[in-house]
Order: sequence, then structure tokens, then C-alpha cells
Amino acid sequence: DLVVSAVPCQYMRSVWTRLQDHVPAEVPIVSVAKGIENETLLRPTQVIADVVGGAERLAVLSGPTIADELARELPATACAAAEDESLAAGVQRTFTCPWLRVYTNVDVVGVELAGAMKNVIAIAAGIIDGVGAGDNAKAALLARGLAEITRLGLAMGAQESTFAGLTGLGDLVTTCISPKGRNRSFGERIGRGQSLEEARSATDSVVEGISTAKSVVELAARYHVEMPITRAVYDVLFESKPVRTAIEELMSRRLRAE
Repeated sequence: DLVVSAVPCQYMRSVWTRLQDHVPAEVPIVSVAKGIENETLLRPTQVIADVVGGAERLAVLSGPTIADELARELPATACAAAEDESLAAGVQRTFTCPWLRVYTNVDVVGVELAGAMKNVIAIAAGIIDGVGAGDNAKAALLARGLAEITRLGLAMGAQESTFAGLTGLGDLVTTCISPKGRNRSFGERIGRGQSLEEARSATDSVVEGISTAKSVVELAARYHVEMPITRAVYDVLFESKPVRTAIEELMSRRLRAE
């Protein structure tokens, strides 16, 4: 009745290439991956459509949903997004239960971009925790991080309201404050002085924000959008920039209106 794609973004193409001959053409597919494919810069549903076709049957399920809390049936919310409103409503009915309330949205671009880019900001939040920069710094990071996420989203055709909702602000807050968040925990290890490989090897599962940082920096350049926090994360991870230097540069940027 419904295929759920929970493969991490950078592995989706190879997995769906193997699966494509076994997927009935009429069965809808809902993606729960959060990332942007390197090289192609495609979102998860675009990767699936590129391999198996049928973009009209693709949906996204996203939101502030820390996995182990869902497994313990703690109350949570999510958003089902699809260009076809009836498909979004079908995913909503499928996943709604007493402890998970699902809303619908037609802004697939915004929902997928928000879910991907918040992981990069979460790495930055973890770095702030790791260096002990404090709650004021983290609050500023979330606010300004959301601003740059929204700027790129709008440039790529997303709806502004999406970034103030569950899949934007909601997911960003959860990922940046939860001690169980993979991206935040990875960033914290970076902030404490571990190398990229040391911090990554200490994580049992895929840290999507690492690869996503590369893709978002490329998208920002393509759409001429300024994303200083994302760029700082990229420079720390891949250009060996010291964390303290990155923070000092962000704090000393040209003064401007909010």
C-alpha cells in the first residue's frame, strides 16, 4: 500500500537503483530522509524520482521526531508533505495515532530543505556546546540559522511559512537541544577538539549534516545566498579552520540590521 524510504540521503540512489524493478508503479513512496545528495544537489524525493520516476506519487514525512522518543510513544508531531493534497492526507491518516499527530503541507521543497539544512545548524549548536559558548550564543545561532535556512529556501521556491512551522523551527529546535541528536552530538565532539574522523567514528549511525554541509554550500553559491553559519561549519569540518577562529569571524562580521 505504501513504501517508506528511510535510507540515508547519500545512499538512496544506489539502494533505489537495486529496488526499481520491484516497485509497483502505482504504489506511493514516502521519504523520511533528511539531506541533499552531493554532486547532484537533489532532495530525497528528487533522487527517488530520478531513479524510479513517478514524482506525483512521492511524499515526505518530516518534523521534530527524535526516534527513541517515538519508540517510547511520547507525544510528538510531524508533517506529511506532497504536491498532491490527497496523497499528503493519506500519509497523514496512515501515521497519525494517539501519540503522533500529523499535519499536511503541499510545500515539498520547503519541508525537505528545512529538514536537511537544520542538521548543519545542529552541528554548529553542538560545537557551541562543546566549547562552552553558552545559552546566549546558542539562541543566537538558532535564530540566525533559521534566517539563513529561510533565505535559501525562498530562493529555491519554498514557502516562507514552512520554515516557521514544525519542519522548520520545530525540527531545528529539537535537533539543536536534544542530547540524543546525532548531528548536535557530533558537533559537540568537534567543539571539544576531536577531528572530523574521530567525531564521526564515535557515532553509531549516519550524521547527515556532514554531507549536507557540502551540498548546502554549493546551493548557496548557485543561488547567490549568504549563509555564514553554514559556511563556518563547512570550513571547520573540511578546511581545518579552528573553531575559535570561526566563532570570532562570525561575531566580527559587518554590522547590519536584523
